[in-house]
Amino acid sequence: MLLIQTKMHKLLLAALLASLAVTPAMAQFSDSYNFLKAVDERDGDEAQKYLDEPGSVIVNTKRDGTGETALHIVVARRDETWLSYLLQKGANPNLADRKGVTPLMLATQLGFVEGAARLIKSKASVDGTNRSGETPLIRAVQLRNPEMVRLLLKAGANPDKRDAVAGLSAREYAAQDGRNSAILSIIERGGQPEERKKSGELDFTGIGEPK
Repeated sequence: MLLIQTKMHKLLLAALLASLAVTPAMAQFSDSYNFLKAVDERDGDEAQKYLDEPGSVIVNTKRDGTGETALHIVVARRDETWLSYLLQKGANPNLADRKGVTPLMLATQLGFVEGAARLIKSKASVDGTNRSGETPLIRAVQLRNPEMVRLLLKAGANPDKRDAVAGLSAREYAAQDGRNSAILSIIERGGQPEERKKSGELDFTGIGEPK
């Protein structure tokens, strides 16, 4: 009987130790889930509770399954207020989800120019690539978004960096698309506005030489 009781005590002790070992991991998972849920629901008070914990890095936690961060969530809903808030709290704009999509790439795909500008200001990599080797600039060209193309070029995006699928650059994609002549022109100017003639300057274009 004593032997049975001793074995039972050992089993109970082992179970207790095991539960203590997993408790921190379970708590962290729970905090991550609840933080991202608060971001989803725009619950600022709840999110702040986790962000204010000393030494917390939860602002960069990723969602199980998709690898999305809080930045991905707020960019997807085009939420400038939450985007600025999270960046001020130290959110890393260069963390990609499981598909290799960064918040800047997501903003580009959505045509969220204001969000892209805010991410760039917070040092988002303009030449970061997804799993197809596409840069935000390549996607902006493919989507025929001149405003986004201009923004990325001004931020230093490389128009000659090639993707991994077709081996083409943003410049080459623009050149191949007959409907993209305006965007190709923006690329050739490096994102700078087209020069306009000074006021009062005469334009003799198309006038032939006198006979």
